[in-house]
Amino acid sequence: MGGMRFPTLALGLVALAALPALLVTQIQNGSLSAAASKQKDAEKAPAKAAKKAAARKAPSKVAKPKPTPAKELFGAATAPAPLASRSIGFYAKGCLAGASALPVDGPAWQAMRLSRNRNWGHPDLVALVEKLAVEAKAHDGWPGLLVGDLSQPRGGPMLTGHASHQVGLDADVWFTPMPDRTLTHKEREDLSATSMLADDNVSVNPTVWTEAHVRLLKRAAGYEAVERVLVHPAIKKAVCDASKAEKDRDWLSKIRPYWGHYYHFHIRMACPKGSTSCAGQPSVDDDNDGCGAELARWLKLVKPKPAPPVALAPKPATPAPERRYLTLDQLPAECRTVLASGTPAAPPPTSPPAPDKAAAAPSAGAIGKAAAPEPAPKPAAAPAPPAASAKQAKPAPAKPAAKPAAKKASLAE
Repeated sequence: MGGMRFPTLALGLVALAALPALLVTQIQNGSLSAAASKQKDAEKAPAKAAKKAAARKAPSKVAKPKPTPAKELFGAATAPAPLASRSIGFYAKGCLAGASALPVDGPAWQAMRLSRNRNWGHPDLVALVEKLAVEAKAHDGWPGLLVGDLSQPRGGPMLTGHASHQVGLDADVWFTPMPDRTLTHKEREDLSATSMLADDNVSVNPTVWTEAHVRLLKRAAGYEAVERVLVHPAIKKAVCDASKAEKDRDWLSKIRPYWGHYYHFHIRMACPKGSTSCAGQPSVDDDNDGCGAELARWLKLVKPKPAPPVALAPKPATPAPERRYLTLDQLPAECRTVLASGTPAAPPPTSPPAPDKAAAAPSAGAIGKAAAPEPAPKPAAAPAPPAASAKQAKPAPAKPAAKPAAKKASLAE
């Protein structure tokens, strides 16, 4: 028995002696396996990184191109659509077919800012502007009209300036009287209109405002086809004050106060007969001359605010939201036909008469004190549109009376 213990013990000792070597071998094998695994992962890493980068770069959805703003499409048209004359859509969301051009020069008017090519309108509007010019000169002591923007040849949104003037039923007329000579092309581009405002911004300047201005506005508002005449609140107040003794004050309801309009007034016609696609406004309330509470609210809005006594810390600037422009899809469907009709070729250029060297610069008395320039982009060329024959304005159909809102941006400039 004793002899058998020694071999067993010896074998146990041998096994114990071999155990470290076995452990070392296993550890080495494990290290080699881990190293091989790391090497394999390292080889795959570039491929994984490239795959992730490609996934980040690839858009989840294909980005749709932004539609072209409608103002670019209509601003590029240089001639009217050869279609029957009609106003399509709303004053600030529409277009114009079969437009007529207000002649550059007439017996009692001159068109300004010829480079804009905005002396186009519905034939009824053109006839009304010509009629106003002739009658105001004959009966109101007004020397003649300086006419600003009407519409583009095919109406629609404009590249600069107005939100309205899109359907050929809006016209801007300067408060500056027409001089007794023909203005040069350069003068028509560079002359500034005269502001009618006093320094307080809530009254007119008596050195430039006259009774003839009141008579001119009364005549414009007195035409049945005219829906509104937009003026600065201070001018509305001057007209109200000058007409206190009048018994018939219905025309005053059409003189509407609005932002700006201190160097020109804005004539807006009702939808003409035959323009079945024209969207008009509610008629003004003839029983409300607008000289009371409504005018008081407007004067409060335009009155300059006093400067704060202590300078406040400036607020951190926030990025302006992206401006959205009307697209062709947002306009009436007929406007696509207006754009596509005919070839929008430029009309034959006709320039105003050559300037007289002695009369190249306007006199201060003829033009008045320049105060608020009408903004005008610098054009590359200035083709003058052909003359259109004058027609008598057709009265608009009667509409139910409704009180308009005191302020609605889409209805004016």
